[in-house]
Amino acid sequence: MEHNVSLITTIAAGFGLALIFGFAAERLKVPALVGYLLAGIVIGPATPGFVADVGIASQLSEIGVMLLMFGVGLHFSLDELLAVKRIAVPGAIVQMGLATVLGMGIASWLWGWSFGAALIFGLSLSCASTVVLLKALEARGVLQTMNGRIAVGWLIVEDLATVLVLVLLPSLAGVLGGTTAPVEGAAPLWRTIGQTLLQVSAFIALMLIAGRRVLPWLLSQVARTGSRELFTLSVVTAAIGVAYGAAKLFGVSFALGAFFAGMVMRESEFSHRAAEESLPLRDAFAVLFFVAVGMLFDPGVLMEEPMRVLGVVAIIIVGKSAAAMVLVLAFRYPLNTALTVAASLAQIGEFSFILAGLGLSLGLLPPEGLSLILAGALISIALNPLVFAAVAPIRSWVLRRSEVARLLERRQDPFAELPMTTERKYLEGQVVLVGYGRVGRRIAEALRERGIPFVVVEQNREQVEDLRKQGIAAVSGNAADPAALIQAHIADAAMLVIATPDPVGVRQMADTARTLNPDIEIVLRTHSEDESLLLRKDQVGTVFFGEEELAKGMMNHVLQRFAPPSATPVQGNAGRSGGA
Repeated sequence: MEHNVSLITTIAAGFGLALIFGFAAERLKVPALVGYLLAGIVIGPATPGFVADVGIASQLSEIGVMLLMFGVGLHFSLDELLAVKRIAVPGAIVQMGLATVLGMGIASWLWGWSFGAALIFGLSLSCASTVVLLKALEARGVLQTMNGRIAVGWLIVEDLATVLVLVLLPSLAGVLGGTTAPVEGAAPLWRTIGQTLLQVSAFIALMLIAGRRVLPWLLSQVARTGSRELFTLSVVTAAIGVAYGAAKLFGVSFALGAFFAGMVMRESEFSHRAAEESLPLRDAFAVLFFVAVGMLFDPGVLMEEPMRVLGVVAIIIVGKSAAAMVLVLAFRYPLNTALTVAASLAQIGEFSFILAGLGLSLGLLPPEGLSLILAGALISIALNPLVFAAVAPIRSWVLRRSEVARLLERRQDPFAELPMTTERKYLEGQVVLVGYGRVGRRIAEALRERGIPFVVVEQNREQVEDLRKQGIAAVSGNAADPAALIQAHIADAAMLVIATPDPVGVRQMADTARTLNPDIEIVLRTHSEDESLLLRKDQVGTVFFGEEELAKGMMNHVLQRFAPPSATPVQGNAGRSGGA
């Protein structure tokens, strides 16, 4: 009996080659995503040998898009975006606009493409890969730093803007010169766009009003059964089911439907478990998505159009990065932050592929455009680790040779020092609190309730501005830089509390504090057990390790519960660090 095994063959070849090329890429210190794209090129129709079923691969990639977008929505934090909104929102929008104009210019003026093709091409070059960025920041341990939060917030805005483009593009395809040209008697463009926006608004309203109650409730009901399989199934069903329903009932893209499914799922107390349970399946189909994209790439473009490929790479790595760096400096952030954000944006990835694929299916983007975008993605992702590694040397080189750069580094920041009207109690015997995140905020609230004076040192200038409006003494800057602690009057402080998890900067902060104030007491936190042992061994200060303090707090509660009535309750470090 004959069997049609094209699905199995495509999956087996895709996974097998993706494993081989992905492993080789990681060994070469290149993101595995490059290996997945290469695997798709090998089994694609543009290369000799075995050719996988493009149609099946395309459908598998659609599932990959749904699960990718579901993951983005599941990790979308409105609080993180709002914390950096004053730089991330205008910065991302302006940078996307400039990158789009650069892409349109080179495609329209130099290559003679139509307006619609040039627009899709420019938009595809304007949005960086969140997957590549997160892995790069995690590898360098800067994801939770201020620079990392700005970069992530910037990309969240880019993702949201691209989702809006994906929603509106089908309605505009006819006007832009796609294959779906307007027919005689068709509805006017304004009515088509209005209907599309109305459908999208209805879907979003339904998800925010009903979905954020129904989906978390369903998730909790399934979780009560205790079945891990059912829980995983419910998460995947929600992602794909909502995406499919959104497309059929509201005419919304699969990507937007899956994104909102993840976003409302985040409201559930089981969101962390949902992310963990769905991660293997999301990773597997994401691999197939990148393999399917690679199958569409024609390697011949590298030989036939090397100058065009070079132009695309220049826009991605140089054009976008330069625009982002200028914008960050314009918002009065230091050169290091500007270079970090610039390096974060010097690549393109999954959203570029989704947008280019949609443009190709609508007849807007020529096949050559997709190949150029894929070539730019492959090269920029492969070079991104080198770009990140070059941040520190470039900063040192520029500061040594450019008076303008030194002026920018030294320029007066109105929030970099305490106002002249600051009361004396904040200048002597005060607590210097580094970091105003979740831990720092709780410590500050406890100090404020007890009338203990303190000064906050925080890298987020917007956060410092808000604190000052609340009457809290705060200075803007990186506490690892001695100037920031000096402005907080660390020389006369009673205590330094480091509430930010920065294993590298912690020692610099402690050294500065000890040099200027040998008798100061230092309290700090860490997420790493090994790091906590090293800090205690070096007697940097009183170290609090999260899991250790949690265990002590739970142990204290248990022992109090079973202690004899006359016994004195057991006291642990958790009680001492209750403010943290």
